[in-house]
Amino acid sequence: MSKADRPDQPNAAARFNEEAATYTVRGSADEGGAPDLDAGVAAIRNVLKTLPSRPGVYRMQDARGDVLYVGKAKTLKNRVNSYTQVARLPKRLQRMVSQTRTMTIVTTRTEAEALLLEAQLIKRFRPPYNVLLRDDKSFPFILLRDDHPFPQVRKHRGARRAKGQYFGPFASAGSVTSTLNALQKLFLLRSCSDSFFANRTRPCLLYQIRRCSAPCVGRIGEADYAELVEDAKAFLAGKSTGVQARLGKSMAEAAEKQDFELAAVYRDRLRALTYVQGSQTVHAEGLGDGDIFALASHSGQMCIQAFFIRGGQNWGHRSFFPAHTADVPEDEVLTDFLMQFYEDVPPPRRILLDRALPEAALVAEALSARAERKVEIDQPQRGARKKLIDQARRNAEEALERRLAESTTQGKLLRELADVFELPEPPNRIEVYDNSHIMGTNATGAMIVAGPEGFRKNAYRKFNIKSDITPGDDFGMMREVLERRFARLEKEDPDRKEGEWPDLLLIDGGKGQLSAVMEILAEAGVSDVPVVGVAKGPDRNAGRETFHFPNGREMTFPPNAPLLFFLQRLRDEAHRFAIGTHRAKRAKSLTTSSLDEVPGIGPNRKRALLMHFGTARAVKGAALDDLQRAPGISKAMALQIYDYFHPRG
Repeated sequence: MSKADRPDQPNAAARFNEEAATYTVRGSADEGGAPDLDAGVAAIRNVLKTLPSRPGVYRMQDARGDVLYVGKAKTLKNRVNSYTQVARLPKRLQRMVSQTRTMTIVTTRTEAEALLLEAQLIKRFRPPYNVLLRDDKSFPFILLRDDHPFPQVRKHRGARRAKGQYFGPFASAGSVTSTLNALQKLFLLRSCSDSFFANRTRPCLLYQIRRCSAPCVGRIGEADYAELVEDAKAFLAGKSTGVQARLGKSMAEAAEKQDFELAAVYRDRLRALTYVQGSQTVHAEGLGDGDIFALASHSGQMCIQAFFIRGGQNWGHRSFFPAHTADVPEDEVLTDFLMQFYEDVPPPRRILLDRALPEAALVAEALSARAERKVEIDQPQRGARKKLIDQARRNAEEALERRLAESTTQGKLLRELADVFELPEPPNRIEVYDNSHIMGTNATGAMIVAGPEGFRKNAYRKFNIKSDITPGDDFGMMREVLERRFARLEKEDPDRKEGEWPDLLLIDGGKGQLSAVMEILAEAGVSDVPVVGVAKGPDRNAGRETFHFPNGREMTFPPNAPLLFFLQRLRDEAHRFAIGTHRAKRAKSLTTSSLDEVPGIGPNRKRALLMHFGTARAVKGAALDDLQRAPGISKAMALQIYDYFHPRG
């Protein structure tokens, strides 16, 4: 269990950067950007001339200053010197040295501090030669606030700034939702916002279905509600036996007083507690708070399976597939993974692994510094904990097998796609574009990306249409999206070395959209990116799509063709993302008005104007005299508002 009684503080790695006596040096060789092993070794030797024999972190950078690799060392001079002994380096590191032109060195007080700072910098720069945690989205927590007389319980992601106690991490939003549902059934805690709470005059539906105790309308006192909160904390801490005993006692007392309705409430809560106890335990008795990790490797790919145990309860599991693991020892992959994983997630008191790590003591020291309490790393050899490790290893192997099977199928589809669409080779990056709007309002563009590993959701992009476009002008919207996209590519990756340029563009539309896109690309000077238009079939039936090519060729597939299903999934994903982006923008626009743009109009004056005139449109059309009569609006402010909406030529 992870608790916090205060908002987030700067993490340990960030503090080291401020507190440690940093020593930063740069060494460079020639200015050439092409890979050159001799030039890379020369750059490293320049750094060695002034390098101290202290712990620290080093960054290797190419000619443009982009970070290639981040490493840590107990003795910087010895570690960096090893890169000059090229014959002993694996091919991967030889390629890295050949691209290295500068280095940045930061010293730390201890090797543990260097390990923490290394993880922070890897997460920040995401270097191509480091092992990377692909799935780095934040984990959900349960927040039990304590800044209100009747604390709210809710799901939470992101920085932990709100005052309260945080319980987690949970493996998925589904795990949090099921636990929150159990909390509501068991302890009747409110989940509503403070504003909703403050404006209630009668209980809401959650009270009627026995999921809330309705503190908003006084159906429960502050002291009794505080008891429910303490029971919820005990439950989340894994101390559900005491909660169960109290519920049983309360049920018996209610039955003895012949208050059978109240006794039935306690009975239902006991049933819910028993169900949760049965569904969340995974034979983790005695473990308390702990994370379990096991690694599986096959065909050059690795999977790390994580189980999250808090208070002896299973809070879910997740499979991770680290990137850039080719030719990297498994122990090094797992070490790097742990440090990056706990960059954002509070470490538990105990971490169980399926293998002994050479740097286990160092990792434990670093994580203990981050958690500001002792963190143990262990490799169980027998008993219940060994069974948990075995279960995690089986899950890792099965998840990797599924991943390999999916990638094999994906690779076959991409090869078939290259043959059918006459591409030079199977595409590594497919970009699919779509637009969404309602009669031209809240217009947005969307780009999704797919490749051999499936959808790359961290590469998705949203485009707010900024130019003045005729409502419903899909061609104009697509023009703006593609112009912005390729202008950025030309600026950030002109030499096409970063793998950000698409190997195939899929456009949702027929001949007209395809012709417009080809014209836009020609104006941008892009002539070597294949483009295909996907036009919906008659009556917009899925399965009868027509694919249009720039040379005028058209193609359809048999209704049950696997490649057609693959292309439909790409098109549908782009449509889903575009619709979601548009809806989010439209929902935001509902809370804004033209009054937000008027200089000097803050929330209070805006509220006064809307209360007086009813709508922003009425304010816009009001006469100067009418504006002056609005409460809280002076003559000068009324004139300013009037002039804003009625500019003088």
